[in-house]
Amino acid sequence: MEIQFLESVDSTHTYLKKHIQTQGFENPLCIATTLQTNGIGSRNNSWEGKKGNLFFSFVLRKKDLPDDLPIQSYSIYFSFLLKEVLKEKGSKVWLKWPNDFYIQEKKIGGTITNLSGELVYCGIGLNLIQVQEQFGFLDITIDIKSFLKEYFEVIAQKISWKKLFS
Repeated sequence: MEIQFLESVDSTHTYLKKHIQTQGFENPLCIATTLQTNGIGSRNNSWEGKKGNLFFSFVLRKKDLPDDLPIQSYSIYFSFLLKEVLKEKGSKVWLKWPNDFYIQEKKIGGTITNLSGELVYCGIGLNLIQVQEQFGFLDITIDIKSFLKEYFEVIAQKISWKKLFS
């Protein structure tokens, strides 16, 4: 997975989709930033960005995912893998099904996934710092670049859906 970091962007998801429309798709690509000004949430909600948080979107082919993974479970799959990577680093993050990340009782992030033909787009926002009082933030410190690299290495393993939830 190639990872491109931007200083700021309106939406990593929108930026990535436009990039693929104009440049075409060759290999899996991630667009990441620590400042997103007009993020997209599920059900057409927005996700408020604040400099210092992590926002990233990536695209890959359906064939790069496990054969037994149902389309309707893509968001759960990507969210669960991210949660597992964070837990291995000592976080107490948990998932509110199907796609929200929580620390204790406060939401710290979420996942949105879209399908376009054979391409799967996934966007994730994760509060690394305090945004507003009603939202929480990650309970550990991470190095963003190494964290993303590790996350995409886990996705590349194509862990089967059945194994993940067995």
